Amino acid sequence: MLVDCSNCRTALQLPPGATSIRCAICHVVTRVAEPRALEHCGHINGPHHQYHPAPPPAAPSPYNHAPAGAPPPVHGRKRAVICGVSYKNTRRELKGCINDAKCMKYLLVNKFKFPESSVLVLTEEETDPYRRPTKHNMRMALYWLVQGVQPGDSLVFHYSGHGSQQRNYNGDEVDGYDETLCPLDFETQGMIVDDEINATIVRPLPAGVKLHAIIDACHSGTVLDLHYLCRMDRNGRYVWEDHRPRSGVWKGTNGGEVISFSGCDDDQTSADSSALSKITSTGAMTYSFIQAIERGHATTYGNILNSMRSTIRNTDNDLGGGIVTFLLTMLLSGGSLSGGLRQEPQLTANVPFDVYAKTFSL
Repeated sequence: MLVDCSNCRTALQLPPGATSIRCAICHVVTRVAEPRALEHCGHINGPHHQYHPAPPPAAPSPYNHAPAGAPPPVHGRKRAVICGVSYKNTRRELKGCINDAKCMKYLLVNKFKFPESSVLVLTEEETDPYRRPTKHNMRMALYWLVQGVQPGDSLVFHYSGHGSQQRNYNGDEVDGYDETLCPLDFETQGMIVDDEINATIVRPLPAGVKLHAIIDACHSGTVLDLHYLCRMDRNGRYVWEDHRPRSGVWKGTNGGEVISFSGCDDDQTSADSSALSKITSTGAMTYSFIQAIERGHATTYGNILNSMRSTIRNTDNDLGGGIVTFLLTMLLSGGSLSGGLRQEPQLTANVPFDVYAKTFSL
């Protein structure tokens, strides 16, 4: 169901059963009548948004409220959305994305102590219809991720699946293309464009809130539309490229901090599952990210990025234990990274910083 924001009139998609929604653009909360009262309305806040009653849900929606549990401790809450899309039984099928999602959840819960109830996983294995990675569910999950955030909160968005590009017509992309994520039903419902991702989970973040995105997909370098990209060479030297829109549109935060690791540059593709000697599907980036943490290289953001790139470039048969053993248990890979992969993980941020001085933390 669509409603108009009571302030800026942006069309908002109301989650099933919800009676209010916060606009990702202007942050104003719009309240609507009870669902039964709406059944007799031809429109809500605007004549062009028709209301069509949805069939009764098979299970309660996880998107209508913040994660259950005790009040947040002084140091803040941790919350994550993890999406693994394999496009099973289609010509676009990927082999490792669901495994990527499982491994990322394991990492967050066991290494970084994210409460399991605060980690929302969307994969095709889920029987709950709200937890399948459709366009609608991914959108609602992103809204849920930033709902009610407070200073001290730490958020994570991980995506493993297809990524793409489409022509940009409003002049806010340096290369002339918008980056996109491809939900399970993207061929019928369309892709999720970087502009929407930015408006949903970047711009609303208030001061004191931190978001990390780990995007394992093709053409994913600037998929959050962050203002700065860390252009690093093979010797570890870097400069921050200014990617602020030439149109002047603000795509920064409301004071919060956003840092994104992505699988490759905007004009590159990520590893596929055609060879079992390489990480399955688009999992090379997820694998290298977890490897950097497992091996103790996650001290600073610069060290993580260098470690990820080295893992992808070089043959590496020493899989170690701990989380990496779990990766094997989940059949994430055929065993090793042999021969190297033609992709370079990227780091983007809403503000530039010294990547070798800033300590990594989730």
